[in-house]
Amino acid sequence: MPLVKQKLLAIVAVVTTALVWGLMWYPFRVLSQQGISTAHTSLLVYLLAALLGGVLFFDVYRKQLRWHPVLPLLALLFGWCNFSYTWAVSEGMVMRVLLLFYLSPLWSAFFSRLLLHERLTRSGWLVVALSLAGCMIILYRPGLLDGAALLSQRYEWLALSGGITFALGNVLSKRARDLPVPVKSATIWVGVALMGLLALGARQQLGSLLDVSWMAALILALLGATLLATSIISQHGVSLLPANQTMTLMLLELVFAAISAYLLAGEAMRLQEWLGAALIGGASLLSGQMTQPVAAKEQT
Repeated sequence: MPLVKQKLLAIVAVVTTALVWGLMWYPFRVLSQQGISTAHTSLLVYLLAALLGGVLFFDVYRKQLRWHPVLPLLALLFGWCNFSYTWAVSEGMVMRVLLLFYLSPLWSAFFSRLLLHERLTRSGWLVVALSLAGCMIILYRPGLLDGAALLSQRYEWLALSGGITFALGNVLSKRARDLPVPVKSATIWVGVALMGLLALGARQQLGSLLDVSWMAALILALLGATLLATSIISQHGVSLLPANQTMTLMLLELVFAAISAYLLAGEAMRLQEWLGAALIGGASLLSGQMTQPVAAKEQT
């Protein structure tokens, strides 16, 4: 296949991934409004994705699956990352959730320095400044200077914690370079399903696991298949495109989410939130050049 056509397909793959994640909030919210909890949805959707992935890529897992000490931690981190995001968008303002989640480059800078011994470049310091400024603009509300809580809603805490665990998971994943991508993907699916299982167990709701309508079951099945397909095509796009181009295209997720939230849920962003979104988006665009390895003499 010609290189130009390969790159075009890679761009389509990344844009499709951004579109899927920009719209993913809606079926999760619909299921939540039908009385199907986030834990319920997460367990069934990601378990189905893991099972389908195991069947489709059986040979890949048979040859590449191996134990690594970081796997349980990756499962917990990425499991909570996806679970908390799903929980947040099911009950909170979609764009507010996404923008708090997109603060992950800020946390990546901290974890990269701590665990990978990378230091911030000038672009990295600009990422930190833009992220913090965007965060404060979005979270500002009257009375904040008089002692009002910065994060007053549960969904805000969920989105923020999801971005933090996403950043830490990515740094640890980068450190475990010898782990094949299919193994990391399967770890994510299993981790989210585990979070759903633990949440249902804590609420003593395991008995109602399959107590869903046929329409809800169809939505759950479509979500599982969509997540699996998205994981596959996104890996194709990421493998062929430069990191900065991938990040730029993935920012379309914010555009798709803003449009869909307005059309499907009547959620309109205010000027304050648009300004914060612009700063966080700018930070994300620069995040691919924010760190560099610390020189050996500086580490000693």
